Amino acid sequence: MLRNPKTQREAFSVIVRTYSEPLYWKIRHIVLTHEDADDVLQNSLMKAWTHLGAFQGKAKLSTWLYRIAINEALDLIRKQRNEQQVSTEEHPTVAAQLMADEYFDGDATAAQLQQAIASLPDVQRTVFTLRYYDEMKYSEMSKVLDTTEGALKASYHHAVKKIEEFFHSHD
Repeated sequence: MLRNPKTQREAFSVIVRTYSEPLYWKIRHIVLTHEDADDVLQNSLMKAWTHLGAFQGKAKLSTWLYRIAINEALDLIRKQRNEQQVSTEEHPTVAAQLMADEYFDGDATAAQLQQAIASLPDVQRTVFTLRYYDEMKYSEMSKVLDTTEGALKASYHHAVKKIEEFFHSHD
């Protein structure tokens, strides 16, 4: 259906209905706020639609969509980091932002975990969120992130150590 121009729109509508929520949550764990996650989801779906011809079917459709969404989320984080040249004292912490977010339903510990995750380098943050929240297998992650399972395991290990250190230093 995706290859046939007559049924392509209908097929993509099914994709949007099927994958919007799981993509949203993968994105949300990376970018943290609802508004940013919603924007990244929309951008990801638009990118998937405009590059539909590039999907060759070598990987699963979900893998292709997750790769687009994760790359879009990481691009947003990099853009925000570049725009944020002001000192961190003038900006609320991730935990404070989350506690003020009406869509956040966690407690202070969950907000602190998000603060710890936000302090990780991009790759470690992505690997940690995919493994911790989505329980994604390293083999699937390897396809989504286009890297080796060994590198992913190392990144996850380092991320866990840094998060543990974060909690020990904030006790």
